[in-house]
Amino acid sequence: MSVRLRLDKPWQPLSADAAARLPGQLGVYQIADAKGSVLFIGQAGARSPFGLRSELQREFAERGAGCQFRVEVNQQYRSRWFELLMVHQADHGTLPPDNAKNPPPNLGRLSPS
Repeated sequence: MSVRLRLDKPWQPLSADAAARLPGQLGVYQIADAKGSVLFIGQAGARSPFGLRSELQREFAERGAGCQFRVEVNQQYRSRWFELLMVHQADHGTLPPDNAKNPPPNLGRLSPS
């Protein structure tokens, strides 16, 4: 069994309609610019009233058109969020720009292959 560390689902345009169609489930998500450069890795956890749907609706309200997103439904959203941040840092040498503004404390290191 191979373990996928990277979130590799296809990008979707971030819009109010796309966000409204998302499930009200827990999980993680990535926001990217039009070229596919990851700007933010987020989580939809216990404090998100309608899970991924409400988080992506908020992201669209704040960012507007022109961004893309992808999601992963995951009950272990916090651990997966840390994992995605560590993989991004290992791949790019830094956190995504919007995560770097307020980095999570005690983020570990991964050496993915």
